[in-house]
Amino acid sequence: MIPGKMVPLVVKQVVRHRARTLLTVAGIAIAMFLFTAVQAMHAGTAAATRRTADDTTLVVYRQDRFCPATSVLPQDYESRIERIEGVVSAMPIQVVVSNCRTSLDVVTFRGVPKEDFLAERPSIEVIDGSIEDWRRRTDAVLVGEALASRRGLRAGQTFDAAGITAYVAGVFRSAQAQDQNTAYGALEFVQLSSRKGLGRVTQFNVRVRDASMLDRVADEIDEMFRTAQEPTSTYTEKAFVGRIASDVVELVGFARWLGIGCLAAVLTLVANAIVLSVQGRVAEHAVLQTLGFTGGLVARLIVAEGVLVALLGGAVGAAAAVVAARLGQFALSVEGQAIPITAGAPLLLSGLAICGVIGVLAGLVPAWQASRREIASCFRAV
Repeated sequence: MIPGKMVPLVVKQVVRHRARTLLTVAGIAIAMFLFTAVQAMHAGTAAATRRTADDTTLVVYRQDRFCPATSVLPQDYESRIERIEGVVSAMPIQVVVSNCRTSLDVVTFRGVPKEDFLAERPSIEVIDGSIEDWRRRTDAVLVGEALASRRGLRAGQTFDAAGITAYVAGVFRSAQAQDQNTAYGALEFVQLSSRKGLGRVTQFNVRVRDASMLDRVADEIDEMFRTAQEPTSTYTEKAFVGRIASDVVELVGFARWLGIGCLAAVLTLVANAIVLSVQGRVAEHAVLQTLGFTGGLVARLIVAEGVLVALLGGAVGAAAAVVAARLGQFALSVEGQAIPITAGAPLLLSGLAICGVIGVLAGLVPAWQASRREIASCFRAV
C-alpha cells in the first residue's frame, strides 16, 4: 500500500504521457471486453446446465430426436406417466422454433395447458399486460422479457414467427433461463398453428415429489415406452439442455482459452507501459530517493501506477461488455433450448479484481529493478 498523500503523484505519472496511456487503456479495454463476454457466456452455460439439489423436473423427449420438429409423442402418454409413483404432474408441451440451428435470435413457442402452467408458476411476474387477457384469448401468448426486449414487443401487439401469428397478452419476468426467450401459448393453439395436429406433442415436463427420485422415475418412464411405436428418452431438465446444447458447451469451453489470451494481452500491455515509464524516469527516481523516498516506497509507487492503468482499461472494457449483454438480452439458442448470456455486477467486480492483480504482476519486475538501483548509477544512466 502507498500513503494516501502519494495518490496524486501516481495519477500525475499516469496522465503525464497522455497518448501512451490512452493507447494502453484502449488496448486493455478491448481485451477485457472480450474476456468479460466470454465469462458471461460461460456463466450462462453453467446456469442452464448445472444440476442443483432443488431440481425436480424431468423432460421426456422422443428417443434419438433433437430438434423439436422431429420429436413427436402421443399426448395420451400423460395419464400413463402420472400413474408412476413419485410423479406429481406431467405437462404436455408443443414446442415450435423459428430456427433449429444455433443462433442468437430464435423465437420459441411453447404450447401448454394454461391452468396447469399457472399452477406450476404461481409467482410468475407479468410486467406488461395481464394474465386474464392470456386466459381469455385462444391466440394469446405470454412473452419472456428478453424476447420482448429483443423484438420490441409489448402487450396488445401481434407478431409473426415460425409460421405462427400470435397476440401478445403480456410480457413476464422469470429467473428461469428457458422462460426468458419463450412465448407461451395455449397447447391447442400451438398444435394447430404448427400443423402437427391435436393429440401430438413435442415433450412432457414431469415434476417429481423429490429430487432423489429423478433417476428412478426417468428409468421407469423410458422402460414403460421402450417397446412403443414412439419410445422416449428422459433426462433431468438441466441434463437435457446440456445434451441438446453440447456443441455450444464445448464452444464456450474452448472460448475460455480466448479469455486467457486476453488476460495475457492485458498483462503485456500494462507491463510494456510501466517499463517504458520507468525507463524514462530514472533520474526522477534518483531525485526522489535523494529527497528521502525509500526504495520500497518507489517500488510501491510504480506498482500502484500499473494497477491504476489496468483498472482504468479494465473498468471501461468490462463495463462495456456488461452493458452490451444487459441491453442486448442475447441468448445462444439451439434446437429450442436457450442459453442466456448473463452479465451483472459480480462479473464486473471480478473483472476489476483480475485487472488489479494483473496490474500488480506487471509492475513487480520494473518496481524491483528501480528499488535496487543506486542513486549514482541513476544519474550516470541519464
